[in-house]
Amino acid sequence: MSNRRKFLKNTAIVGAGITVLPNIASGFYSKSYDEKLNVGLIGVGLRGTNHLSNLLMRSDVMVTAICDIDAERIGIAKKMIDESGNKAPKVFGSNEYDYRNLLELKEVDAVIIATPWLWHTRMTVDAMKAGKYAGVEVSAANTMEECWDLVNTHEETGTHMMILENVNYRRDILAVLNMVKQDVFGELVHFRCGYQHDLREVKFNNGKQPYGGGVEFGEKATSEAKWRTEHSVKRNADVYPTHGLGPIAVMADINRGNRFVSMTSAATKGIGLHNHIVKHGGEDHPNARVKFKQGDVITTTISTAKEETIIITHDCNLPRPYSLGFRVQGANGLWEVDGKRIYIEGKSEPHRWDEADAWLQKYDHPLWKKYGEYAEGAGHGGMDFFVINSFVESAKANIAPPMDAYDAAAWSAITPLSEISIQNNGEPQDFPDFTRGLWIKRAPYNWMKDTY
Repeated sequence: MSNRRKFLKNTAIVGAGITVLPNIASGFYSKSYDEKLNVGLIGVGLRGTNHLSNLLMRSDVMVTAICDIDAERIGIAKKMIDESGNKAPKVFGSNEYDYRNLLELKEVDAVIIATPWLWHTRMTVDAMKAGKYAGVEVSAANTMEECWDLVNTHEETGTHMMILENVNYRRDILAVLNMVKQDVFGELVHFRCGYQHDLREVKFNNGKQPYGGGVEFGEKATSEAKWRTEHSVKRNADVYPTHGLGPIAVMADINRGNRFVSMTSAATKGIGLHNHIVKHGGEDHPNARVKFKQGDVITTTISTAKEETIIITHDCNLPRPYSLGFRVQGANGLWEVDGKRIYIEGKSEPHRWDEADAWLQKYDHPLWKKYGEYAEGAGHGGMDFFVINSFVESAKANIAPPMDAYDAAAWSAITPLSEISIQNNGEPQDFPDFTRGLWIKRAPYNWMKDTY
């Protein structure tokens, strides 16, 4: 952490044409190097203050405004800013739409949105309309209309937005992406991914602590259980697809030479959340009478224009260890995250797995090889350092980010499409082309550079 703090604070020009990350030049910046990017935060809950912590370590960023309707969270954020030695920010949060007043500030260039899901699209759209470079937490949209809102607003305003999918920067993911780019697996055929994470103590708490300790949700709960659990009550859908799908979409060049064509989804019965309430709150607890609509395991299969298949699994309501369930499979071999194993024909012993570590070290991504030690303590194993760095550098240059409005729409569309498919007994759903045909000629983003 101390290395990282020194590193992030040392971003001034140290010589003609020489910089230290995160100000490494790779284009024409809209701001000169002696200027700071003025950032506003909309939502300073647990996720928002994680972003705040990383921003405060940068010498090229000034947090000029914060917004949250929870006064306690505002107090925590103000204290963090004060202790960092930065100037006190302007504060908003008198009502749910006070964020629009933040967006009117001239001293805000870019915003990071880390609020409950139902606010993501409307806040991102308002930010783009206000000319603010927007970074939004996952997922970016809940409905098909919202997916199109993101794309249409970006195209109408020319303002950029970035979906802040941190798993795209996970060390093993970027190493496997390096292998894909170097054709180690050969022509790609099949992928698996998902969000397999026991969230029962995220979806329920005692109203005093963010995780567990009780079986309350909604108004009697705090933190994510206050709003997230309601999606499991009212929606039978994969409501959180991007942690798995984002990395796979990049490997498959989705929206950049390839696209999702169709998908189908199926859901099991939903018993996990009810069982958790009964076990920890008793059969007489009021929440034991709640009927949860969401199936415990939701499986989605996508077909792509290049005739690949992608299986996405959402599994959050039953007891299980964490895994995003990645598999990347091509004509020459495959990688599976569960079991940490790789098989490459002609390199591995026939019909026997290799341990993945040696392969992942060999193909370690340039970003991690160069800056991995500075990412320590950034959150989520260092991924949060890289995703925020990419956002800041893209916003400073006012250029399209690695994960743009088209990606945000395509990845988030899994939620409404899975809901419709499940409602109709797994009926296939045609996937909208959010690029309006431009996927055919859009060049892939250069994920292999060592800057951001």
